[in-house]
Amino acid sequence: MEAFARAIATEAAAIDAGFALLFFSQSLIEAGALSRALANHAPTLEYAGCSTAGEITPEGLEDGHVLAVLLPSPAFAAASVMVDNLSSSGMDRITGEVDALRRQLRARLGYDPAKDMFALCFIDGLSYAEEAVSSAIHWGLDGIPLIGGSAGDDLKFETTRLIANGRVTSDSAIIVLISTEIPFHVFKTDNFVPTEEKLVVTASDPDHRIVREFNATNAAEEYSAAVGILPRTLTPLSFASHPVVVKVGGEYYCRSIQKMHEDGSLSFFCAIDDGVVLSIAQPKDMVESTRAALRDVEERLGGIDMILGFDCVLRRLDARNRQVFRDISELYRVNNVIGFGTYGEQYRSMHLNQTFTGIAFGDRQAAE
Repeated sequence: MEAFARAIATEAAAIDAGFALLFFSQSLIEAGALSRALANHAPTLEYAGCSTAGEITPEGLEDGHVLAVLLPSPAFAAASVMVDNLSSSGMDRITGEVDALRRQLRARLGYDPAKDMFALCFIDGLSYAEEAVSSAIHWGLDGIPLIGGSAGDDLKFETTRLIANGRVTSDSAIIVLISTEIPFHVFKTDNFVPTEEKLVVTASDPDHRIVREFNATNAAEEYSAAVGILPRTLTPLSFASHPVVVKVGGEYYCRSIQKMHEDGSLSFFCAIDDGVVLSIAQPKDMVESTRAALRDVEERLGGIDMILGFDCVLRRLDARNRQVFRDISELYRVNNVIGFGTYGEQYRSMHLNQTFTGIAFGDRQAAE
């Protein structure tokens, strides 16, 4: 860990980096140790980040790594805030933090760079608060695009960690506001389409995102019947390969299942409530749908320099199950995607599942 922190300090000095994004596996390192090492070796470097459910490195999809993305000061200005105690925070407080962050960045730059700004959000993926927090941040941003991911813990579902400028917490969110003159584009992609098979939530525990019944029948039994799998054989791979989707504003969004309990109830990664109508989704080719999305981004920007990406851990499981993991990994590698595997993705005002969200950066010279 000391060697990693020293390497960050050396590289940050070489490129005049003022801010770093950090993504790490808790199976490799302890968040507090990383924070202390950075304090020792890079005391003036600001940073924000979180624990993961897998990493996207320069070599593609990996597990058990720690990585840093350094933002050079000549090209990026960044400011961050950590919002604690999400379980008891009011949404007005979060919107107020966003407003204060905008004022802080404006004061630092000496002008309002709103049209050249985007926001990142890292949030405890076990907080049950992502929808409300994403909505509150989006409201405070007033049109500035929001992108991000929910922190993971390598599919243990015990504790995730967020780190920022010497602090290590859970039940928190970090908002990073970034200004840059480099052209960028925020996007998302998934690989599922809805079918006519419907599941209506008829009994649930919304506070804990647990569904007890679909269509007035035990949730696991009804879901299993709909996808053609025996209830006793349900695993995370089953849920990754057969997600459900909900229609919001004319578009369908994944509402992925996290795990099955002994009583046949199902925990979800996203908010759920009685009366919600879900559709069983049919998969499309993950490789081709992702390639098409990246090709569209490349055309928009006139080329991709790098992509900061947030990739649902269930996409990773599904890619392994469908034996396209290496193809997806190579697609990320050749398109310079860096990021992490998430327990959920933030895209503008929405909290999503089983989606890849990202912000792509073009070449600054191409824009001049």
